[in-house]
Amino acid sequence: MRRIWLFFVRSYLSLGMFFYFRSIEIHDVQNVPKNKPVLLLSNHQNALLDALLIATKCGRFSYFLTRAGVFKKPLVAKIFGSLQMLPVYRIRDGWGNLTNNNAIFERCSELLNSGECIVIFPEGNHHLNRTVRPLSKGFTRIVLDTLEKYPELDLLLVPVGLNFTKAKAFPDNTSIYFGKPIEAKYYVSGNKSEDVLNLKAKIQSEISQLTTHIPRAYYQETLNKLESFNADFLNPKKVNACIESDFTTCDFSKVKKKTFVRKVFKGLLAMFFIVPFLLWKYMVKPKIKEIEFLSTFRFALAITIAPIWLIACCGVFVMVFGWKVALSYLFISLCITLLAVKI
Repeated sequence: MRRIWLFFVRSYLSLGMFFYFRSIEIHDVQNVPKNKPVLLLSNHQNALLDALLIATKCGRFSYFLTRAGVFKKPLVAKIFGSLQMLPVYRIRDGWGNLTNNNAIFERCSELLNSGECIVIFPEGNHHLNRTVRPLSKGFTRIVLDTLEKYPELDLLLVPVGLNFTKAKAFPDNTSIYFGKPIEAKYYVSGNKSEDVLNLKAKIQSEISQLTTHIPRAYYQETLNKLESFNADFLNPKKVNACIESDFTTCDFSKVKKKTFVRKVFKGLLAMFFIVPFLLWKYMVKPKIKEIEFLSTFRFALAITIAPIWLIACCGVFVMVFGWKVALSYLFISLCITLLAVKI
């Protein structure tokens, strides 16, 4: 029953993302093993959307380590629990709560020993900057504790790079790169301090190749130059090569500018979904304190309020004009949505 629920949720989210993103590129997903224990270790730019993208595109029903703060309300905690999300506590949650991580990490070891897939964002926080931040050591503890408890376990680490053209925008483009699996056992020497450093360095290096990594020194200046070259941020290998060459090998195609037709269809989209649009613009968006959550809340509204609005409108049309008019309205609405998003 649980897998049926997860399949339904994943299918619905995939459908929502089809209507939300202009394009989603998936690269080397075959690197994610189907029947082995694996940790997916990803950069973290776009809040909950990062987790949803991996959940729907990695090919496995994964568990997710999620910041404990979102589990405060019982109903939310129950829903997140049904979606295989596990709370992880940080210093900001209070020193007294950090001991709760012991049980969570033990649970992770048991899941991995059962051949499950766990997703971790080892940077420990999210940020829109196109930089892979220093990794926390939480994931190394899971790796080392698991192999200490189950030394024969063939645990694999798969680095993941999430890339967005403009994470705050709608519609946006995204690309996901799954790196080559790393056998965790080769990073266990018996010296935990060295193993932690080596694991962090290896994973940071791998993730930095799968997403745009702009060093923090001269970040804004470098970003401005990349944008002036119309850098394709969906192609991190090319962007990183451009940075490393000091902008001598930056051959990017011209970016298509917004056309009048695109603006027309976005206007029509706002008209057909006028209530969800107004709710977003005047009630939800102004209350978002962390800009990294902008796309997450917009997507949440798109897959909840927008369908309810569409169904309600169709119901009114059925009662007033009949089924044919209602179905025509539904068809036109979906066509306008697709045109507004995809062109």
